[in-house]
Amino acid sequence: MIRRTHPGARGVAAVAAVSALLLALAGCSGGGGGGNGSAGSVPNIPMAKKLGSNEGQLNLIVWAGYAENGSNDPKVDWVTPFQKQTGCQVNAKVAGTSDEMVQLMRTGAYDGVSASGDASLRLVYGGEVAPVNTGLVPNYKTISSFLKDKSWNSVDGQMYGIPHGWGANLLMYNKAVVSPAPDSWSAVFDDASKYSGKVTAYDSPIYIADAALYLKAKDPSLGIKDPYSLTEKQLDAAVSLLKKQRQSVGEYWSDYTKAVQSFESGSSVVGTTWQVIANLIQSDGKVQVATTIPKEGSTGWSDTWMIAAKAKHPNCMYQWMNWITSPEVNAQVAEWFGEAPAQTLACQHTQDPTFCETYHATDAAYAAKIHYWATPQTKCIDGSGTNCTAYSEWVSKWQEIKG
Repeated sequence: MIRRTHPGARGVAAVAAVSALLLALAGCSGGGGGGNGSAGSVPNIPMAKKLGSNEGQLNLIVWAGYAENGSNDPKVDWVTPFQKQTGCQVNAKVAGTSDEMVQLMRTGAYDGVSASGDASLRLVYGGEVAPVNTGLVPNYKTISSFLKDKSWNSVDGQMYGIPHGWGANLLMYNKAVVSPAPDSWSAVFDDASKYSGKVTAYDSPIYIADAALYLKAKDPSLGIKDPYSLTEKQLDAAVSLLKKQRQSVGEYWSDYTKAVQSFESGSSVVGTTWQVIANLIQSDGKVQVATTIPKEGSTGWSDTWMIAAKAKHPNCMYQWMNWITSPEVNAQVAEWFGEAPAQTLACQHTQDPTFCETYHATDAAYAAKIHYWATPQTKCIDGSGTNCTAYSEWVSKWQEIKG
């Protein structure tokens, strides 16, 4: 998954687009069953029972904007205070994709990672991460309940991380061009030809789930229950829809700054987006856009801090998970990054008093409309059986779609 850098970092080199090499690597198993999205049992990895002395170091894999130390903006620094308080020196490696994060975690050189749902189960089943003792993370108590014990961050009721931040993949449209206001994903699928060449879509295999979610409502005979738990027939139906959409897509985006530029230049008028993209366009004032969660619902992301199975600095990692989800720090990260904070008490500490309202931070009803990214497995993650398609198949199909 390609992710966002902070809006204030516009002009900074964009994160890399999904490459065929990394996507191919995503299908490689890193030891243990299920590392490539196939069915398998979860490796028996011990969970920490208590904390000991901090080890003085912490090696992290992060999305850009998750471990700011003041080097990008002197006013944005939550790493230095953590280091002073704990004595844990933070060494953060920024990754551009979920596939890169999985590969880096397999090296054994890192203590933890800010994994998204399209990577987390690969790490769990691959044996790269350990179950998390939430009792050792006091701030976990006030994390939004709708982010706990979910299919992308837990297995059989055991949490494999601490939720950090989340958001929805929205439908955005140019209000002057797209009329009437769309309320369905049909605007970018069955009706995409109306705006041929000016439709935009997210550039990742996980986008297949968006098509599956639409088909879940449009064609009940397919029997789709969960957009990440697709049989071969269901996957083929989603791929067929996306190949048809391809004829109308003018641009696939992975760098949010290019998505902004595309709408502001008029080369895109309708497509999938993040709230931060819409905010930037609206603040620039060049075009008027609106966003919505269509009637079929939406996909989205929920990031989770996970600890390496063989972390060399586990005490520092537990300290970090508690620090980064503390109300004050989680508020800082959310505003800098452009997402809803997982910590319910963070809304009391945002600089923008309307921030949590804009991002629906504690709105459980809004969150319930979102189908959060999860790693497709042959063992269906919705519990429906063992005949689902694995992530590696999604990668191959996405390459077919893109051509």
